[in-house]
Amino acid sequence: MARRFLAVIALLFPLVCVAAIDAQEQDTTGSSTAIIDKYLAAAHEHENALRGASMDVEIDASIPKLKEQGKLHALRSISKVGQITYRILGFQGNNTVKNQVIARYLEAEQQGQSDEKLSITPVNYKFKFKGRQTTEDNKQVFVFQLAPKKKRVGLFKGELWLDCSTYLPLYEKGRLVKSPSIFFKKVDFERAFAIQNGAAIPQSINSTIDTRIIGKVQINISYSNFQPPSDADGSQTAGSSPGVIFK
Repeated sequence: MARRFLAVIALLFPLVCVAAIDAQEQDTTGSSTAIIDKYLAAAHEHENALRGASMDVEIDASIPKLKEQGKLHALRSISKVGQITYRILGFQGNNTVKNQVIARYLEAEQQGQSDEKLSITPVNYKFKFKGRQTTEDNKQVFVFQLAPKKKRVGLFKGELWLDCSTYLPLYEKGRLVKSPSIFFKKVDFERAFAIQNGAAIPQSINSTIDTRIIGKVQINISYSNFQPPSDADGSQTAGSSPGVIFK
């Protein structure tokens, strides 16, 4: 009788384990879905919170192979309808870097900012929950692995880190899945944010671009002096010109 009882337990035990694992996977899936839903809601509010805001930007760019570099200081503004413009406050360095590297980057940002096909949403990406982590500055984050559903210029394969308390992005990194230019072989980047008054404020972007002709191009961007929206800011209306990047 005892042996028969143990045999029954031995047969049932794997089923219990499988059931427990399935329940755990369902719980993880459910939790990650809830996190994504909260992230999407927070991102929508974040987008509205930044419209009409402005900040200072410093862009350091270099072409090591040519030993050329340049530094641009500009005022970055976001209109009430979400269009990004730059007012140049100063530049030092090589004009090739200014016109061929920095200008092209800013133009690409303007084009992609309002394109919903490039937004980090379940429509464009597969989200895989990697777990909860603690950053070096003791922030709790949810980590998701991102895989684009289509090979489209502007989409990337990499990671998204969300702040556990606000569900806003703190960090993004990855590689573009499709080159934005025939001269580029691959584009890697890291993008960091800081949470201020319920909005994810850009802090820095570091990008390395492998080109086919001039080798690697390095772009380091830092943001500062964030000015929140006011009634006097962002008077640009829908359909108006996005502004001039360089004058």
